[in-house]
Amino acid sequence: MTLKNKRAVTLLAGFLLTAPLALLARPDAVSAPKASTALPSAPTADQTTAAKLVYGLLSDSRYAYRPRALDDALSADMYKRYLESLDGGKQFFSAVDIARFDASKNKLDDAIKSGDLSPAYAIFATYKQRVDERVAYARGLLKQPAGFEFTGNDRYDYDRKDAPWVADTAALDALWKQSVRNDWLRLKLAGKKPEDIAKTLDKRYANMAKGIAELKGEDVFQTFVNSYANAIDPHTDYLTPKSADNFNMTMSLSLDGIGAQLQKQDDVVAIREVIPGGPAARSNLLKAGDRIVGVGQGDSGAMEDVIGWRIDDVVAKIRGAKGTKVRLDVVPAESGLDSKPNRIVLVRDKVRLEDQAAKSEVIDIPAAGDAPAKRIGVIKLPGFYQDFEGRRKNANDYASATRDVAKLLTKLRGDKVDGVVLDLRNNGGGSLNEAIELTGLFIDRGPVVQVRESGGRVSVEGDSDTGIAWEGPLAVLINRGSASASEIFAGAIQDYGRGLVIGETTFGKGTVQNLVDLDRWPANEGPRFGQVKLTIAQFFRVSGGSTQNKGVVPDLAFPVSVDATEYGESTYDNALPWTKIAAVPHTSYGNFAPLLPKLETLHSSRIAGDKEFQWWSQDVAQFREERAKKWISLNEAERRAERDRDDVKRKQRQAERKQLGLELDPLADDANDDGLAAAERDIAKDAAREKLAEKRPDPLLRESASILADAVRLLNNDRQLSAQVLPTATMPGHWAD
Repeated sequence: MTLKNKRAVTLLAGFLLTAPLALLARPDAVSAPKASTALPSAPTADQTTAAKLVYGLLSDSRYAYRPRALDDALSADMYKRYLESLDGGKQFFSAVDIARFDASKNKLDDAIKSGDLSPAYAIFATYKQRVDERVAYARGLLKQPAGFEFTGNDRYDYDRKDAPWVADTAALDALWKQSVRNDWLRLKLAGKKPEDIAKTLDKRYANMAKGIAELKGEDVFQTFVNSYANAIDPHTDYLTPKSADNFNMTMSLSLDGIGAQLQKQDDVVAIREVIPGGPAARSNLLKAGDRIVGVGQGDSGAMEDVIGWRIDDVVAKIRGAKGTKVRLDVVPAESGLDSKPNRIVLVRDKVRLEDQAAKSEVIDIPAAGDAPAKRIGVIKLPGFYQDFEGRRKNANDYASATRDVAKLLTKLRGDKVDGVVLDLRNNGGGSLNEAIELTGLFIDRGPVVQVRESGGRVSVEGDSDTGIAWEGPLAVLINRGSASASEIFAGAIQDYGRGLVIGETTFGKGTVQNLVDLDRWPANEGPRFGQVKLTIAQFFRVSGGSTQNKGVVPDLAFPVSVDATEYGESTYDNALPWTKIAAVPHTSYGNFAPLLPKLETLHSSRIAGDKEFQWWSQDVAQFREERAKKWISLNEAERRAERDRDDVKRKQRQAERKQLGLELDPLADDANDDGLAAAERDIAKDAAREKLAEKRPDPLLRESASILADAVRLLNNDRQLSAQVLPTATMPGHWAD
């Protein structure tokens, strides 16, 4: 089957995931000054213009799905969100600070309209000062000769989102003392000596202050303007030119650079992972843990010492167009930082981020009594990615989730699988067009999603081409992290009766965003003002209901791992409400209702004897119980007893795995809390541990495959049931032989 040739809809059904590590990618139009650049007290002329452009966009009903007047009421909302973005844990500001800031509470609307953002910069200046004060206090606590006592009933309240602002500096001191004690206790429980604990924490707190000191005017500007954008709705965002470039790179799954993932560690930027197939990998000259201390352009450009630079500034120097050269001074991971670096010359190239692309595997489900063995193919899709620019240029190799899944389906068909599970867990969405086209791989033709614009006009987007890439049994695995484009796909498969939907109720994001380039109006030659990810529409299932707030409810449910009050669209105070419109005619391929009770019975019976599934359920229950407390004990004996119990539990489980012949957990002997922050760990070992985590037993995926195998067996063995569930007149393929 050939892929549908549809028009490119450059719309985002949602994208909830953010990349914590910088990637070497396309060049920025913004230069990369050293980290010591002083933070300005006011926006640049371009930022002033950008603020006014954002206001014009978000207040205009021709663009925004739900525009809000920028008045004193919205100003108060912006004020609250700005404070949350700076100090969401209420660990730096006191009630005294807030009382002073309140004078700006109803003036931020005027700041946006005029471009005079001095109130926002003044609040940030206080924030920076408070961070320095808190860090100085925390570092001072570490100098106590006797260290800390961990007896009694003291506890650390780590979740302060809904707590009031503390009264004054003395109250902040008390709060921070408990935080420092918890950091100390974690390292003590991990076996660290007092002098090493003090050294580790002193560096950690110093780096915290340094990280804030490295922030630039563009960081403050983006944070403040986003307090306005997020007040419109949870998924409207402002992106600086640099942020927009990184976002587009994430969506396209491709970059022009050397092909390495970087991580900041103390004052240097180090290699965390070498991306397969890229220039760095082909050279065999770089590995995880190597540190980059100097960067030069071309064959003769001056080498710049980048020690102490921000990671994005180093990335900006290493980025560059395909075919250009970059010279790197690299200190190997095994050498001291003061060692003589190696000079490495690389030619930048286009790199595909394969680890973030769709992948497949086959799960063999053994025979059960008279029921024959089954082979179930699995496709894991982490996002609905698409290279919008590559598609516009009609490139042959542009990144596309649908194209990749189609290739994997062809491979699985060759592997003679009996069914396919599409794993959309933690898939935060992406391209609306990809969600539509991906659905088209499993249905012959018909509507996929309804889109209602701000004026009320409803359009129907769907698959107009005949042909199906996979006609056989299908299941979709979802969880609370499955959002937007994932919900469009899962909802359409459910509405068509095309496959079983298994797992947890999804995120509940039912809105559509578009990227609006603010440089389109001044017609600039290069990026200056950034972009806005703007909510322009709401989508509805072909059955008429929205996924907004409610999400997609699975046909067969697994235990809830994250409560709807903690994560999901329903947790946003300004999310759009659920609503419904008229359904549109669509084919009903099947009705799984008569089959579900039998599948539930088989599922319940199987997991009663499935150790991995039981352990997962127990861990979820324990996690939710501990999370509900929102505090942790500072009693060493209690914490040590908890740690010992967890250690014994892991060892017992691993022993049972060996006894029962189950797949071993590669991290069972390395799961205790080491007390370290990410940047404090050995990069190479931490990256290797991350890879091992991907190989841990996945009882939910295996159980989903077993459920699909059950469905195939039941429909094969019961023709009457098969006729009820899958009427042959409308069935696109063959679930039953």
